[in-house]
Amino acid sequence: MPIHSNGYRLLNGRYSEPGRIYAVTVVTDQRRPIFTDFHLGRLLVKEMKLAHEEGSVSSLAWVIMPEHFHWLFELQEKPLPQVMCRVKSRSSLSINQSTKTSGRLWQKGYHDRAIRKEDDLRTIARYIVANPLRAGLVRKAGEYALWDASWL
Repeated sequence: MPIHSNGYRLLNGRYSEPGRIYAVTVVTDQRRPIFTDFHLGRLLVKEMKLAHEEGSVSSLAWVIMPEHFHWLFELQEKPLPQVMCRVKSRSSLSINQSTKTSGRLWQKGYHDRAIRKEDDLRTIARYIVANPLRAGLVRKAGEYALWDASWL
């Protein structure tokens, strides 16, 4: 039975602000655990780093879980929907090319949270990179390969 996403609802009322820090979560289509394959996870990392290098975001922390990823970054000049569309589409192309498949990789939409100035970024970053621990994928953070934080 197919899983239907309500991701399109996440676009309602969305506003992005350059210079604002965002925590974003993106989920694979039908929650397929494709990032259990390290190589495919690195293809996603490549696209996230490209967004950073192109000046779309200033990446602060991220973790790639088997069926989703979390990303904390400061948005630069491009609107958030444009940045996310680009990362999702580029990663879809590279991953589909690598796996010799086609079709949807990501659920429609994504979840984002604008971080308030009074929020502690290091606490948020620690929470993001500790996802593999809470999910029981590893016993120590250093055992998980698909994460990074600018403070560490």
